[in-house]
Amino acid sequence: MTDTTLPKPIAGLSDIADRYDLFVVDQWGVLHDGAKPHPGAVEALTRLKATGAPVALLSNSGKRVADSYRRLEKLGFDRSLYDLCVTSGEQVHRGLRDRTDPFYAALGPKFVMFAWDPDRGIVDGLGYQEVAEVDEADFILCAGTDRPSLAEYEPVLRRALERGLPLTCANPDRVSVQPDGSLKICPGAIAELYETMGGTVRWHGKPGRDAYDAIRAETGIRDGAGLGIGDSLAHDIAGAAGAGMDGLFITGGIHRADLPDPATPGSVAALGAGHGAVPAYYSAGFTW
Repeated sequence: MTDTTLPKPIAGLSDIADRYDLFVVDQWGVLHDGAKPHPGAVEALTRLKATGAPVALLSNSGKRVADSYRRLEKLGFDRSLYDLCVTSGEQVHRGLRDRTDPFYAALGPKFVMFAWDPDRGIVDGLGYQEVAEVDEADFILCAGTDRPSLAEYEPVLRRALERGLPLTCANPDRVSVQPDGSLKICPGAIAELYETMGGTVRWHGKPGRDAYDAIRAETGIRDGAGLGIGDSLAHDIAGAAGAGMDGLFITGGIHRADLPDPATPGSVAALGAGHGAVPAYYSAGFTW
């Protein structure tokens, strides 16, 4: 771990790659924007994998990991460029499937789902029943957003709170950067609102430590120096810190409007402190 007070700017990953035994890389906002790869990202991932250190992609996607593999392939990120991918949606799927966690063991069979699209892979084949109204549900499965503002979810959440329904959040991101540069609300914003209202929420994904521990176990790098790379201070950088890793903050992602251009060590440190996570390094993009 570094012990410097201010984060250090780097020109690219080649400046620091030889210091680490494991790399954990965010997807959306770092590798791609949902429609195309970011400039230099395919080359950077190729070079990173060539170092011989394991490369894991860790995403707060509310979908199962197979969806990420398909999306990455379409965007030009060949499966050979990384060792494994982990998604928070996959973690929810396993919780619903295994029911060893007390939260999941206590759930009834009926759920109301907030989702991006008709994909229900997260629950397919598990024996749960989706219902249309919160009055029929035993819990809320929050894996996407299909309404333009949080205000439109409030009536449903108020009724769910009255009924004491728990909510499981498959994507803890509050916002995501769209291909046109705009920000879209994500499931984490709904879960956060429900929690502030007094509702019970089971969170998955970054900055939680479970996925990082699973990555270390699967790659066999249990104690080596790790670098977490991402554009979200509260998720990627805080998650890396909580898992005992340094953080490389990509300033051109969701926080780009919060920083001067170019960013400075002081501005990155101040913004990071406001989000409870000051990175070791920062760079405008994910480049080699």
